[in-house]
Amino acid sequence: MIRRREFILALGGAATWPVTAKAQQAAMPVIGFLNPQSPEPYVEAMRAFRQGLKEAGYVEGENVTIDYRWADNQSERVPVLAAELVRRQVAVIVTTGGAQTALAAKAATTATPIVFTVANDPVRLGLVANLARPGGNLTGVSILLAELAAKRLELLQELVPRAVRIAVLTNPNNPAADLTLQELETAARARGLQIRVLKVSGADEINTTFATFAQERPDALFVTTDPLVVNRRVQLALLAAFHRIPATFAIREVPEVGGLMSYGASLNDAYRQVGVYAGRILKGAKPADLPVIQSSKFELVINHQTARMLGLTVPPTLLSTADEVIE
Repeated sequence: MIRRREFILALGGAATWPVTAKAQQAAMPVIGFLNPQSPEPYVEAMRAFRQGLKEAGYVEGENVTIDYRWADNQSERVPVLAAELVRRQVAVIVTTGGAQTALAAKAATTATPIVFTVANDPVRLGLVANLARPGGNLTGVSILLAELAAKRLELLQELVPRAVRIAVLTNPNNPAADLTLQELETAARARGLQIRVLKVSGADEINTTFATFAQERPDALFVTTDPLVVNRRVQLALLAAFHRIPATFAIREVPEVGGLMSYGASLNDAYRQVGVYAGRILKGAKPADLPVIQSSKFELVINHQTARMLGLTVPPTLLSTADEVIE
């Protein structure tokens, strides 16, 4: 049987075929992808990102290359990785996993286009001038998780009417944490709730904080949005169940692994929209002219099995309005 390489040699293509292949590969635009975590929790989100690219006319490996930079939960590496992508002269940088990555990329370049996903208002974060006309080299998607704090509290109270003392888990290293807490404190006062802010920035601190609930037990737990939550979602769900504390989260990935409930923007839809914008920029659009997208697809997910385990009766109104009820 003649081998493929021998066949190419027989055709006289040995000299030209590798050169042509390399030339085609070199001609592909390169997207730099930056995330402060590891890829494992983002399998579905990355599938959505590639779907967005496909909608814009780009398929990884065919007409676009993606250079991935994952910080593997080492936040100090994020600025270094952002600088690496700038030095590589990628066509566009996509930043995900929160405000930290977007701010690091912005600090690294004023020339390379940047498409971000952030959980809060990017104007208040200092990423863009305004939502309709971002200006500069950044645009992207805001999933409005801070602005949804009041709605999340409302849903939590509907599920746990007796809840008055609410513990709030937040990561002080997140640049958007203060914005979320401001929204939350305002919403809590309006509903007559008492909140206690507990700061955690890693797995050990999460364990320590939950251990304190044995002495000073809250009625419920509100977990703010942070890449740490995505990475430690199983730990958070298990600890909340072990301590029998009703907890609300912003992302559906937590009730999917045993958490009680979540309400927030669809992470997958946000990643898809970022993929579309990255593709549009590859085709010549300027970030300054692409309005920041505000998420409009929100999901209420309830883990009914966890609710029963906690002795909670889910009101029929919640069951009927939930986008998904996990049995």
